[in-house]
Amino acid sequence: MKTSITHVAMDVHKKQHDVALVYPDTGELQRFTVRNTQEELARMVKRIRKQAPGEIHVCHEAGVCGFVLKRRLEKLGCVCKVIAPSLVLRKPGDRVKTDRRDAKKLLDQFIAGQLTEVYAPDPGQEADRELTRCRESAQVDLKRARQQLNSLLVRHGYVYSGGRLWTGKHQEWLNSLEFDVPRLGTVFEEYTSEVQHCVQRLASLDKQLEALAQSEPYRQTVAVLRCFRGIDTLTAITVLTEIFEFGRFDSPRALMAYLGVTPSEDSSGERRRSGGITKTGNRRVRRILTETAWHYRHPHRVGKALKARRQDQPAWAIDLADRAGVRLYRRYWHLVERGKAAPMAVMAVVRELVGFLWAMLRQLHQQTQSQQT
Repeated sequence: MKTSITHVAMDVHKKQHDVALVYPDTGELQRFTVRNTQEELARMVKRIRKQAPGEIHVCHEAGVCGFVLKRRLEKLGCVCKVIAPSLVLRKPGDRVKTDRRDAKKLLDQFIAGQLTEVYAPDPGQEADRELTRCRESAQVDLKRARQQLNSLLVRHGYVYSGGRLWTGKHQEWLNSLEFDVPRLGTVFEEYTSEVQHCVQRLASLDKQLEALAQSEPYRQTVAVLRCFRGIDTLTAITVLTEIFEFGRFDSPRALMAYLGVTPSEDSSGERRRSGGITKTGNRRVRRILTETAWHYRHPHRVGKALKARRQDQPAWAIDLADRAGVRLYRRYWHLVERGKAAPMAVMAVVRELVGFLWAMLRQLHQQTQSQQT
């Protein structure tokens, strides 16, 4: 049966893309290279439409070009799908990899319907996510700058022994240092200035994230997530801007698999072998939820800070968060007492925490829908 759809696959790069396409009427395969500009893409689509005036379906792997290419192609009237690179089928015996071959392989699987599409955020959502990732980069820069300053002092015999580093007392000690060699003092001032710049930058980004969390559509969702122990504004807004649409996951297990916290398995015949977590999907959310899960090794109590976060929140959200606190504490110590290592027990807590988050946001969505109707 003939189809009027022209399938196009692109192996994308920063400067240019390798393109493979099949015309529906003739079955002719064409390969060419197009530069990564709006004008070149428009010229490519126009040339395809001259020979095949029907629909144009394009796919490319998610990567360095983000989702700008998808939006540009959709403005030109194409149907564009961004593909998960880790789920593209690869033959173990195929040891030759080129851009042209990658585009052809992507095209074959695209026509056969074997590719998995990733969720594409809109420009506003993508900008929100870039802000949270910028804050993460600023935190890494601050850590690096502090380490460089501390290494400089240790190399020249200035070792702080008054307690923890980067506290008020440590800052007073830094301000009191004197150097015999003037050039060494200049280097110290440069490193100190960099640390102060990173601190100010991080504080500025924290304020912007706080404002983002108080804006729509995040305000209510952030508020209910903060009912959980170990989740405050930064964790909540990071999870939301990395996942966006929780409704696209039909079950908690689907969300667990997306975050890569489900156990891997290598079984064949009568042999059954399970391994560590898959570590696929979104590593940022997996990392931040792992940090959160460590809070549940302590008995569930509602402290002053948590009580303040729960003020004016719905009773059903607080009840669900309390049930999560009790359940996850028991889960952690049940596994530890059975001889499991603490990191393994924490990862089990992460899996169940993901389920509670999914249930919380699903319930919030249902409550919102009922209020609107």
